[in-house]
Amino acid sequence: MSRFFKNLFLYSAGHTYSNLSRLFLRLFTGIMFLQLSIRQVLDFDAIVHSSSGWFGLSPEGAVTTLVVIELLCAVCIMFGFLTRIALLFPLCLMLAAEKVIMSSQAAVPNQLFNFEPGYPVMFIGIFIYMLLAGPGKISLDYFIAAHYTDSVADETVIDKA
Repeated sequence: MSRFFKNLFLYSAGHTYSNLSRLFLRLFTGIMFLQLSIRQVLDFDAIVHSSSGWFGLSPEGAVTTLVVIELLCAVCIMFGFLTRIALLFPLCLMLAAEKVIMSSQAAVPNQLFNFEPGYPVMFIGIFIYMLLAGPGKISLDYFIAAHYTDSVADETVIDKA
């Protein structure tokens, strides 16, 4: 019986499924952002009336830009295509959402960021982890990089991903 537990703990401590874990996290986060952007598309009129434009855009233009960014970034994150670049936009959006939610000046948070406090921080943590860890081997980034390697040194870098 003790050999069973020894093997169980040695196996679980020494073997990781980091690429599969990164795939799961990318898919989970991408689906969450797709759900968020689809909800914004369905409630587009209500969101436009309660939001103000930013960066010189009208409210309709600002919400449309936000939804398009969320959709494109969610799809890129799920497929692992330009993952680190695609993570920057949602990371900035979640930082802005956290600022709006936690702002003492806003009595009612903008409907554009319809979150409970804490959710943007959760996304920020996930995005920072994904920025540091990268997309993993089960991604389009990896397959593209593997296809375009020219030297042995490049192949060594890719194999250690």
